[in-house]
Amino acid sequence: MIDKSKMMESLSKNLPPEKKVPVVLDDSKDLKDDYDFSREKYRGLLDKGEEALLSMLQLAQESEHPRAYEVLSGMMKNMADITDKLMDLQKKKKELTKEEKKEQVQALTQNNVFVGSTTDLQRMLMKQAQGIIDV
Repeated sequence: MIDKSKMMESLSKNLPPEKKVPVVLDDSKDLKDDYDFSREKYRGLLDKGEEALLSMLQLAQESEHPRAYEVLSGMMKNMADITDKLMDLQKKKKELTKEEKKEQVQALTQNNVFVGSTTDLQRMLMKQAQGIIDV
């Protein structure tokens, strides 16, 4: 009877070391929660900003003061920035979900072991050389 521990020891000396596949933690729930929270806050800011923008527009038109128009233009710029941040949030979420999918697919077979006699191996190699497919 062959001692398995001795066989494994000799195999480990001859084979290259195994590469460790990184463990993927399931952060999808945290990602979704953070995304939902951020999206809700940005949308709330946009809704309140729109109300303030309309009020400021009315005030600027009534007073016709240059400072009121300056504040109005600053508010419009802030609203545009918040909209850009909301779009960036969408883009970042897509990138993160793509990375998660890529990390989960990294299952590689590095070493194959042929179980059989050397005669069987030679026959199989000869068939491959001749282009014969045997299933």
